[in-house]
Amino acid sequence: EFVPGNTEDTGRWQFANEVPDAWPLARGDMKFWAACTPFRHLAFFPDMAPQWDWMAGLIRDARAADTARPIEVLNLFGYTGLASLTCAQAGARVTHVDASKKAISAAVENQKLSGLEDAPLRWIVEDAGKFLAREVRRGRRYQGIILDPPKFGRGPQGEVFKLFEQLPELLRLCRELLVDQPL
Repeated sequence: EFVPGNTEDTGRWQFANEVPDAWPLARGDMKFWAACTPFRHLAFFPDMAPQWDWMAGLIRDARAADTARPIEVLNLFGYTGLASLTCAQAGARVTHVDASKKAISAAVENQKLSGLEDAPLRWIVEDAGKFLAREVRRGRRYQGIILDPPKFGRGPQGEVFKLFEQLPELLRLCRELLVDQPL
């Protein structure tokens, strides 16, 4: 059972029996760590699996249509990396951005557990809005962008993220980064 916290405490799990801090799971070839987090979830979101399959299919189809065309995917608010790993397994070069060092560390561990150490993945601890603005100034382009922001969050320097205030600007910047013919 999960016991919600107060304003100073995010919450905690209570178990009748001992539960390990983390345990390995697998979905197809992808392996990853699950854990009971203080945010009421398991360090991944299983309900996103249909989206992972859909993204992998788009990438594989694009690769089959043009094997010379690099597929660049940007994953914002990427958390523990399962969407990024799925895209990399399908043949994309992935830039994974999350404001949490802990989430990025978990993503790297999931990469190792899946045997994808050589996959073209860039792990970046950064505020998503700042990263997007910098990529626009650099003229970067992506064939696909995964955007799964939280309702509220904090950046690596304590920046406050409020979805309902910042979503329009995030979407505008994402549009600038998409190629004319995305996946």
